[in-house]
Amino acid sequence: MNSEEKDKEVFSSGCPGCRRSGACVGCARREPRGKLLATDWLADIPGSDPRGVVEVMFKNTRVGFFTNPSSLPLKIGDIVAVEAAPGHDIGRVSMVGPLVSLQMKKAGVKPGGDLKKVFRIARHSDIEKFEEARAREHSTMIKARSIAEELGLAMKIGDVEYQGDGGKAIFYYIADERVDFRKLIRILADTFKVRIEMKQIGARQEAGRIGGIGPCGRPLCCSSWMSKFVSVGTGSARLQDLSMNPQKLAGQCAKLKCCLNFEVDSYAEAQKQLPPKDVTLETKDATYFYFKPDILSRTITYSTDRNIPANLVTIDARRAFEIIALNKQGVKVDSLELNPEEVAAREYGDIIGQDSLTRFDKAKKKKKKKKKLPEGSEQLQPASTQQRQHPSQHPEKPAARQEKPRNQGPRQDRPRQDRTQQERMPQNRQQKPRPKKKPRPKNTENEGE
Repeated sequence: MNSEEKDKEVFSSGCPGCRRSGACVGCARREPRGKLLATDWLADIPGSDPRGVVEVMFKNTRVGFFTNPSSLPLKIGDIVAVEAAPGHDIGRVSMVGPLVSLQMKKAGVKPGGDLKKVFRIARHSDIEKFEEARAREHSTMIKARSIAEELGLAMKIGDVEYQGDGGKAIFYYIADERVDFRKLIRILADTFKVRIEMKQIGARQEAGRIGGIGPCGRPLCCSSWMSKFVSVGTGSARLQDLSMNPQKLAGQCAKLKCCLNFEVDSYAEAQKQLPPKDVTLETKDATYFYFKPDILSRTITYSTDRNIPANLVTIDARRAFEIIALNKQGVKVDSLELNPEEVAAREYGDIIGQDSLTRFDKAKKKKKKKKKLPEGSEQLQPASTQQRQHPSQHPEKPAARQEKPRNQGPRQDRPRQDRTQQERMPQNRQQKPRPKKKPRPKNTENEGE
């Protein structure tokens, strides 16, 4: 194995293409795969600053944002040496370009803050020193646990992470209460001869850092792709009609499984299409009570006893709503299940021919054969075609239809301009002189007053 392949294996989670435990080296897909990697959908936008901020990923869930003052041609997957306090650290570039600013806003990091720098692309000597420090992490964690137990501290050290130069170690611990670990820090510093930093994490973060296989047979979501954890309540299990067994609902972190929240919205939408649980179904023989639903298949099982399963009948939600509507009208059905005749009527029928293999074939139009007429006989045309023919083809009809004048009389023979206003009007409508109106008498009473 050459130095280049060895460097790429430091921060990698395997590749199914080349079947290596490290990053993609021999296969066509050279993009590394791992946790917290995102698709850079803004990579093709021109005008990006080469000295911009990059996101660097360290062990498992720890990430940081660093500036690139030297304008290094960084790309996703490069192993770089970055500034640390004190010394330097080794990490892998997980994001570059304009998308980093959006991730900073999501993480609550101010762009104008004091960000640390990217020193250089990691050399072979930096990689060797970092691997020596990583080899001591497990033994350091075991010894630190024994020291904490001797001091009687109510805490559990879950993981240890060494800095790239080996001058600092971060101890991740879990504790339910506040712990005074000042004495523990002094003992750890004297024992391991490094700078000590303590970080408290939760049970879910611990399971994500350690990893494992879940009951589904796949790697844990918290160790493979999840980066943020959302609180999970028992209401999610009740909504999905799961058994309230803590051994089945809890994961390897002793908390409720994160996957209980994955399908809650689908179950909530399907639950709205089921009848209520407190409604009973009345038949001529007995009264049926809501017993058990199958939410996704939208079927409900009813029982004749409220507390124990007796005479169970399973029907779909559509049939249940029909019976409820009939019961409100005072009608009791014979049975909850449909009759065979009604079931046959509701069965699927290919009305539009969508299951036919030849439904997209063009139908061939059949040509009508013309009947041969005997010689000397004229072919009669249908009435519709005779009406559509031009009027000039019918000699018995005039070519143009003459309009009759509306008013017939001697006045129509003279030009219209020569007529006076009285001649234009009919004789019975000729204007007559209007009588003059008499003036109204004045009110003499008001004048006298």
